[in-house]
Amino acid sequence: MWKCLAEEVYELQEAIVKQDLENTCEEMGDVLFQILFIMAIFHDTNQISISRVVDTVVQKMIRRHPHVYGSAVVTTQADLLDQWERIKSREKDHPDNRSALDAVPSGMPGLLRALKVSKAAVKQGFEWENIHQVLDTVKNEISEFETALEKGNEDETMVEFGDILFSLVNVARFAGFDPETALARSTAKFEGRFRLMEADLARKNCKLQGLSAAEKEAFWSRAKRGYDK
Repeated sequence: MWKCLAEEVYELQEAIVKQDLENTCEEMGDVLFQILFIMAIFHDTNQISISRVVDTVVQKMIRRHPHVYGSAVVTTQADLLDQWERIKSREKDHPDNRSALDAVPSGMPGLLRALKVSKAAVKQGFEWENIHQVLDTVKNEISEFETALEKGNEDETMVEFGDILFSLVNVARFAGFDPETALARSTAKFEGRFRLMEADLARKNCKLQGLSAAEKEAFWSRAKRGYDK
């Protein structure tokens, strides 16, 4: 059931990124249904009542927002975030959490988990001084990837490719945007261009597989110009 929920959340994310309000409304309903369905299963098997779920999140929101529901005072966004992190830290402060990374779920999608792990390390003071140092790290990782390719070691090559991705996640973090959103937008851009190219090929009764490299580039260039207008 968790896979269905994850799938619906991804579909909701896509609708939001595309700014498709009609689909966003529909996908929000699908996500809500999955959550209620899961809650009902736990409720009907007498494991977790629905009222317990609601009470738990209400108490957590009250506990984490003392400036709203209590007497705490925050004057800046930085103060607000600092308060939030201090409260969360106290909540997670038990013997099972021996590492700053223990609170990052292992089942998260790769890019999101990489970002969470990186942020957790940064909170402990493990950080580059500026984005140029991060970019230098990316260049070094690409060089190591190329070396692994030349060796022909598949496992080493895969690990080095992962290092490139992890470094790029940190570039996004330093630059102030979400890497998952950036990738989703770039993928959507590619899809739009590719669909235009397919339509152009169909009008000219051409098959992509039978074209030369130069012909493919010509079709692709026209699609890029058309999509980017």
